[in-house]
Amino acid sequence: MEVKDIFRYVVEEIHTSIMATTDEDGHPVTCAIDLMDCDDDSIYFLTATGKGFYKRLICSPHIALTALKGTDTMHSVAVSVVGEVRELGPELLSGLFEKNPYMYDIYPTEESRGVLTVFQIFRGQGEWFSLQTERIEKKNFAFGGEQVKGETYKVEEGCIGCGACQNACPRACIQMDGGHAVIDSVTCICCGNCKKVCPVGAITAGEM
Repeated sequence: MEVKDIFRYVVEEIHTSIMATTDEDGHPVTCAIDLMDCDDDSIYFLTATGKGFYKRLICSPHIALTALKGTDTMHSVAVSVVGEVRELGPELLSGLFEKNPYMYDIYPTEESRGVLTVFQIFRGQGEWFSLQTERIEKKNFAFGGEQVKGETYKVEEGCIGCGACQNACPRACIQMDGGHAVIDSVTCICCGNCKKVCPVGAITAGEM
């Protein structure tokens, strides 16, 4: 799955996200924000210039969001993004309204739409986490020139092949290969059980 596919899923299948910004005191503030459109490398949303949300975006362009969809916890997809935004102004409004016609009910006249402005999430990193299949799917991604980051556990050369980590893993993400443990980073949920039980300290936690 590529970044553009993740963005399309977020916009078309989930649409509403919980987005976090920071206020003037540096405290986190969350609000529900509809994600209106995307391209291969960014996401678009809009807001009114009179809202506190707009003022927080102008004060600090850094955001974090999570978009979640599922019938219950064990049949869900969560996409999280940490990134930067920039204001594009009203030029894209007509296109976003065409793609999201319910917005005409909220802002029915040209005059009422005069306070709206478009923002683009143009750079950042994120994680796709799916419980919709038998094996948990996890993918870290980046866009806009950012490097892929994320939690990961690695087995170092000191592994003695005892199998303790394999037995402790709740998701069967660890296999033995030539007497050496190997962690599947795609299905690993980074719980830390493997590191906790390793008798020789051969498993380390860090970023990708």
